[in-house]
Amino acid sequence: MIKSGKQGKIKGGLAESPSHLMHRALQLALDIYAEEAGPDGLTQRQFAVLEAVAARSGLTQTDLVKATGIDRSTLADLVARMTTKGLLERERSTLDARAKAVRLSPEGEAALLAARPRVEAADKRIMALLPKSKRDSFLDLLCSLSDAADAVPEQARAEIKAAKKAAKEAKKAEKAARKGEGKSDGRGKKKKKGEPVVEQPQADDAADPVVVPLKGATEG
Repeated sequence: MIKSGKQGKIKGGLAESPSHLMHRALQLALDIYAEEAGPDGLTQRQFAVLEAVAARSGLTQTDLVKATGIDRSTLADLVARMTTKGLLERERSTLDARAKAVRLSPEGEAALLAARPRVEAADKRIMALLPKSKRDSFLDLLCSLSDAADAVPEQARAEIKAAKKAAKEAKKAEKAARKGEGKSDGRGKKKKKGEPVVEQPQADDAADPVVVPLKGATEG
């Protein structure tokens, strides 16, 4: 029995893969966002950065990674481009002299104000695709997944990455060792290119006995 009431829906495979279904839903959401924002509007990531900075001025890029969920390298490039466009301003952080604090520029504030109604329209279109009775629970589930993502410590991710790299290096070293053994001679020493094989002399299985005469044995 199909609970949705739709005929011909095939179960199993991609139809029951959360990662695939979430990817499809993300594609739909981004398409709707792009339609509402327009070709000259802010991208979804640009909007997220501006909204995060507006909520708390003076954030460092590390703070923005945590606030937006955008990975560090992508965020660094994004902030640099938004600064060049005049949407953001950067200055030395008062809390950490090694970090740069990010603030909204007047142009960035104006762009954010213009984008908010468009983003709200996109969100309404997305939610309208669901029955009213399921919209609140849908948002709750999304928040739970978002909280789970935030709960993953950055150090744990770094340790996993380091462990994978170490395993890869160990495998590479093991492969090199096996290759070296295949090129070595019978005693485990590698032969140099062009070096002749020298046969070692073999000891006789049974040496001739040596007779030592005892003193006085020939007398008498």
